[in-house]
Amino acid sequence: MLKKLTLLSASIITSGLMSLTLSTEVNATSTKSTQISYSAKSTADYAVATYQQAMVDSLRELVKHNTVAEDGVSIDDNRAHVAFKAELKKQAQALGLDYLDDGYVVVIGLGDQKKRVGIITHGDVQPVNPKKWQKSPFELDTTTEPGRLIGRGTEDDKGPISTALYAMKAIKDKKLTLNKRIELYVYMAEESDWEPLKAYIKTHDLPQTNITIDAEYPVVTAEKGYGTVKLVFNKHDKPTISPYISEFSGGFFGSQIPEDASATIENANIVLLQRLMRKARSYQGVSFDLELKDSTLTINALGKSAHSSKPDEGVNAIPYLADLLSSTRWENNGPGTLVNFINDNIGLGLEGKKFGNIAYQDDFMGAMTFSPTVIKQHENNIELNINLRRPQGKSKQQLNDEIHQAVQSWNNKFDAEVIELEHYIGDPFVQKDAPHIDTLLAVFSHFTGIKDAKPIAIGGGTNSRLFPNAVSFGPSMPNNEYTGHSEHEFITMEQFILNLKMYTAALVELAQK
Repeated sequence: MLKKLTLLSASIITSGLMSLTLSTEVNATSTKSTQISYSAKSTADYAVATYQQAMVDSLRELVKHNTVAEDGVSIDDNRAHVAFKAELKKQAQALGLDYLDDGYVVVIGLGDQKKRVGIITHGDVQPVNPKKWQKSPFELDTTTEPGRLIGRGTEDDKGPISTALYAMKAIKDKKLTLNKRIELYVYMAEESDWEPLKAYIKTHDLPQTNITIDAEYPVVTAEKGYGTVKLVFNKHDKPTISPYISEFSGGFFGSQIPEDASATIENANIVLLQRLMRKARSYQGVSFDLELKDSTLTINALGKSAHSSKPDEGVNAIPYLADLLSSTRWENNGPGTLVNFINDNIGLGLEGKKFGNIAYQDDFMGAMTFSPTVIKQHENNIELNINLRRPQGKSKQQLNDEIHQAVQSWNNKFDAEVIELEHYIGDPFVQKDAPHIDTLLAVFSHFTGIKDAKPIAIGGGTNSRLFPNAVSFGPSMPNNEYTGHSEHEFITMEQFILNLKMYTAALVELAQK
């Protein structure tokens, strides 16, 4: 017997970026608006008039390289990374900029002044599922959706690299008198391993003033701490004539809200199929495909991928599929235990409010987010990875203790054996002393027309926290969906051009001071 039904939701849930006004307790720096100089404005106009197409061509060449980290492969042995850096060198030298390859860190510079201003980017990208893309994710797609530049890295962070290169080229062309050397830092493992950058910083002098172009506008002065909670569910073979979950899977990588999840139910029947079909119709923003073959029911959920620092911009297929199955208390056989645990302790919320007492928030940085992102299948168990983004307000130890208490309480209540692996809980970052915040806000306000802009906090983590006097400045606009880490990454041509204006002007202002 073969019965199949595909249910498509009526709409996709999306929401804008969350940004908050900086409180006086967090920011000790004035945000008084200032005017930008004529040289900054005129150089920005020149950059846009001269280098729009060249910037797109630059990005096209950078996107070609699949710079995803390979486990156990060093930077020197990763062919894609080597080829990417060779392309960077070619572009930098063609623009008359100096180039230094220091392994995991590439530095592209303009000028020889002792004082310096740094631009922090990264050349590596997150994995992709090519089946999700209209064209290859490593081919810059400018035609499928006119006005959008589609491809892995277009927003995070190869697009910003191309923008910075042509901002520097425009400044060079105009022969401006600079008081600071401009240095573009391209780190090759931002998405996977920060240790090589930490080691580099210990042995190198860094610019005194820095901006990271790997986040949002207007100016980011606080970032939540990245964390991963790892739980293991042991598999048990318990023969039964009742329906039971034999498989449950979902997720792609830890910093992506997953849009795919699947479950297999054995000993299923038409009654169960019809009940789940009726319930599936009640959801918005997620679709379910159900297929009953003999007594095996397969269910696939399709939500919407997003950066895990912005879970509100995605639709997480893992908890939605678990919720579809929540009308039954499943056998504690591993997959069933996992589904019961997700429904009891996570649900469809984004802030961990069902997970014991872990939920909390900060007035400026917002609430902690708590999202299941990857389910790993092992021979004897299933591993659930939960991505958290935590603001200031709780210590690592307190949060770790609360996580442990929630797991143990659930184990005791349901006679289960969920095992905790070592959790990673990173620190939040708050920048209080950067002297160039006012300058960046003035540039942003001038070119966007958005007045009284204030610094914001984000859920993501950038390399700003490793560089002196560093804040983030773009490339994503407030209240626009961020597409980095998603299976539909793009930057609009309009935003690409606006970024060139703002980065050029900002660099002029900072390098001439």
